[in-house]
Amino acid sequence: MRATILFSLIALASAVPSAAQAQADTAASGGERVNTLIVYGDDPCPASKGDEITVCARKAESERYRIPPVLREENSTRSEAWNQRVLAYETVGATGTKSCSPVGPGGSLGCTQKMIDAAYAEKKMDSEPGFAQLLSEERAKRAATVDAEAAAAQGRVEQVEKEYEARERTRQDGAAAPGVGDPTVTAPAARP
Repeated sequence: MRATILFSLIALASAVPSAAQAQADTAASGGERVNTLIVYGDDPCPASKGDEITVCARKAESERYRIPPVLREENSTRSEAWNQRVLAYETVGATGTKSCSPVGPGGSLGCTQKMIDAAYAEKKMDSEPGFAQLLSEERAKRAATVDAEAAAAQGRVEQVEKEYEARERTRQDGAAAPGVGDPTVTAPAARP
């Protein structure tokens, strides 16, 4: 029973952020459909269809069947290594400079260092590109293809215009030559 509840929570937690993200992206992009997926290992990312933009975040194959990171028990003492417990006991009575304790001079300096270390650790974990970055890269790639297609179409239109102008000049030059379409030159009369 407990395992069933856990698996349903995992499924809910993994589906809800993706759906909410997709709805937010659709609203922000002015109606274009955005499909955000997580693929594992060497699985292919599905191709975009029509106006739909498909963005895939790739994770390691070892993460495929794991509990999502937000649901993992990382601060539990049951999963904590023994040496970490010993280090925690060593810092229980620490006071003074860089101790992160309200007791003694400079205790807050240690708290600042702990916050800085935690921020760098979090930044290192978040080094994978997010869906927003992947989506902006996909939009830029599509815009580049649209620009290239527009430039090619513009080149074809300009070429057709040049050909048309050349034909018109030729027709006007031919019409201006005497004897060819000139109303002052009359054809010889037929003999009886």
